[in-house]
Amino acid sequence: MKKRDLYLTQLVHFKDKPLIKVVTGVRRCGKSTLLSLFEEHLRSSGVHDDHIIRINFEAFEFDQITRYAHLYNYIKNKMTIANEKYYIILDEVQQVESWEKAINSFLVDSNVDIYITGSNAYLLSSELSTLLSGRYVEIKMLPLSFKEYLDFTDFEKGDNVDAMFKDYLEFGGLPTVVELKDYPDTIAPFLSGIYNTVIMKDVVQRNQVRDAALLESVLKFIAANIGNIVSTKKISDYLTSSGRKTTSDTIDNYLKMLENAFIIYRANRYDLKGKLFLKTLEKYYMVDIGLRNQLTGLRNTDYGQVLENIIYLELLRRGYAVAIGKIGSLEVDFVATKADLKIYYQVSASILDEATRNRELRSLQSITDHYPKIILTMDNPLYSDFDGIKIINIVEFLLE
Repeated sequence: MKKRDLYLTQLVHFKDKPLIKVVTGVRRCGKSTLLSLFEEHLRSSGVHDDHIIRINFEAFEFDQITRYAHLYNYIKNKMTIANEKYYIILDEVQQVESWEKAINSFLVDSNVDIYITGSNAYLLSSELSTLLSGRYVEIKMLPLSFKEYLDFTDFEKGDNVDAMFKDYLEFGGLPTVVELKDYPDTIAPFLSGIYNTVIMKDVVQRNQVRDAALLESVLKFIAANIGNIVSTKKISDYLTSSGRKTTSDTIDNYLKMLENAFIIYRANRYDLKGKLFLKTLEKYYMVDIGLRNQLTGLRNTDYGQVLENIIYLELLRRGYAVAIGKIGSLEVDFVATKADLKIYYQVSASILDEATRNRELRSLQSITDHYPKIILTMDNPLYSDFDGIKIINIVEFLLE
């Protein structure tokens, strides 16, 4: 198994803390493998196999565990030695009805350390958040970063990093894609299968969506417009003009469903002068560029938008809250904040053209505070600084 140290380190850090560890993320981004890596860590630190209780609710073996009482009894029967610590690891636990009641009971009455995964944000908006308020920590998992992607492909110094980045932009970062790279014809069917599973299981069935075709049209619109400012009215008008009559409320509901399944991510706009979030005209990004390309195809793809999507996800991985900056009539691609740190980013495929460079600089130059300001570009610039604004190559940034 390839390491996912970014996430494994977090699990190890929270080990034996009185918190439920909740790993969330889109299907097939590596959550189950992460838990297997953590199992290995437990064994290497002296925990015996019979003190690790692992259930994957997508396996047929556990098909009969459908309600919290079944779950409680199954685990309780495995805990044969009183007062000793047991590690409970549950994959896709949201498939068990009222599962949080069983988890809460073990947390209250037993000596346990609990780890769960889920492919839907409803996992944390269920009774869990009220039953266990303040007693869980969420670890948000994403597909492979470009750095992880290179690790997974056994990349070595001297190999062509630009060719690898081109593949990454085309096929995305779901871990299985790396295993299929030697058989490129299998990648599209794999991505199509993931997409259909996520849409059907985590969106259509979960939310009892009546018009799956309309939902798919909404997602295709978002995929084609990553990095563009959109509104529910704009989507509604576009679909109506294409012969799919709908309403803004329906679109809004569908967008929330897609967000909850971790397929799309919303970036709100932040007024840098007024210091407040604006309630309209957000941007959306896809969880994986490979899935996005599967929906839209590669023709007519805006290279800059794809790069923007890659950078948005990378900033999330690095622990930043990410918003779109508005300053007067100008826009800053990303305002990335965590704790007392704030960084402004512009993303541009190239700034070799003087007009493009001046446009990207103008937005950052109009910000009057002294936080770092960076332009990320695919160029290899001769000058790495324009009046205090840093210019960084995107691949180098992703490999930092």
